[in-house]
Amino acid sequence: MNRNLIILLLIFLSKLSNAQQELLSFDEHNKYIYYGVNEMQGLSADTLHNRGLLFLKTLFPRVVFKSPLKNINILCDGKFLTYSGSSVFKHEQGEVNYSLNIEFKDEKYRFWLTNFTYIPYERDRYGNFVPKLGKEMALESINNELSKKESDAYLNETGLFCKQFAERLKIYLLNIPKKEEKLKKIVTDKW
Repeated sequence: MNRNLIILLLIFLSKLSNAQQELLSFDEHNKYIYYGVNEMQGLSADTLHNRGLLFLKTLFPRVVFKSPLKNINILCDGKFLTYSGSSVFKHEQGEVNYSLNIEFKDEKYRFWLTNFTYIPYERDRYGNFVPKLGKEMALESINNELSKKESDAYLNETGLFCKQFAERLKIYLLNIPKKEEKLKKIVTDKW
């Protein structure tokens, strides 16, 4: 009985570890893509665009915008770091660069993250982890360059990043900005 329970638990954990990798799909150009469409009832395209810009500027300040900010669509490039090691000795293993495209219409928006490239890190002479020069790999061909375990880990981290990005974007676009309340002034000389 215990043996069957352990086997079922291991099967469940293996399926759970592959769940993030399954979030990424292939587009018509055979590149990994994370695509989403969401409806936002009662919000205009301008409001969604302004909230989207505010989202990127506050939570992802290092993204590089490729389109004019007055355009109704947002095109930008960004990156996130991947880590390895135990929780005590955790260090940067590499970075994944991506392209983000967000399009807004009245009461809905769509977005996709694509053009994922992986750049491994190495330790420099000062002990810092820095990108290896000339070692940029497309995420689609990472299986040819790295071991199966490493490539699966990077695909899972990329899928998890995309899923969290989509959730945070949706929450941020739904929230109505709070109005600043005026401070009450207390006059002590009159009563």
